[in-house]
Amino acid sequence: MRYAAIDIGSNAVRLLIAEIREDGKEYNFNKDTLIRVPLRLGDDAFLEHRISDKKTSLLIKTMSAFRNLMDAYEVKDYMACATSAMREAENGPDLVDKIKEIGIDLRIIDGNQEAEIIYSSHVIEKLNSNKSYLYIDVGGGSTELSIFHAGKLEASKSFDIGTIRILDNQDKDEVWDDMKKWAKDHTKGFKQVIAIGSGGNINKLFSLSNEKPGNLLSYSTLKSLSDMLNSYTLKDRIQILGLKPDRADVIIPACEIFISLMKWVKIKEIAVPRIGLVDGVIQTLIDKNLKS
Repeated sequence: MRYAAIDIGSNAVRLLIAEIREDGKEYNFNKDTLIRVPLRLGDDAFLEHRISDKKTSLLIKTMSAFRNLMDAYEVKDYMACATSAMREAENGPDLVDKIKEIGIDLRIIDGNQEAEIIYSSHVIEKLNSNKSYLYIDVGGGSTELSIFHAGKLEASKSFDIGTIRILDNQDKDEVWDDMKKWAKDHTKGFKQVIAIGSGGNINKLFSLSNEKPGNLLSYSTLKSLSDMLNSYTLKDRIQILGLKPDRADVIIPACEIFISLMKWVKIKEIAVPRIGLVDGVIQTLIDKNLKS
């Protein structure tokens, strides 16, 4: 049995098709197919506040291809979500209707709903319940923060700061100030906080660090990676470091977000479990259909 997750983000559009397997009384999944199309809808949404005709056409073609792939894989259930770019595009609801015509029901979700879906991946359950964590999910248009203490969610908030938004100079100083204040205020009562990072950029940074899977990434290592990446031109980050063109630019502002938050909260290490919205969607479908 297979489920599918579609994530229409500000930088890329993703499809994950996962095979569901039963392990005793638990259900897990293996990733059959993961497709990422770098449409970068955020450039339109954050600058013009609408998705252009060209990007609309590309999005419809992508969704049609995703629909055909889900049919070919005989997917039993799916969930399609759109985040920050579609939230800000005034023609977002029109695109939802167009996508529905090709057989995909799409939901435009807010920052809190986005965070809830990501957390449904149950990654928190695998961490030390005696410690405190700042969960940081960095996307193209927004950053979702959550505080976990003693295994429980203490607070969560979404901020309009993201990699595409920064590249387009659409991030605002007051939002940075709000995020700094929120992060410091909600962690000041904890002795030591560990960060958890999610999103494609922190996953790539972890790969560049050559750390073994499961290890924590130190603040100093992350800062060194940032300095190294900034020392290369965009062209060299692509040609010498082998980064994809749509990753080579956004990884710089992603470093800025992660490093800023870790510095503000005095965090020394960050865990990178390599999960994202599509993983949370698959787990949400499992919880909805199979847990009972």
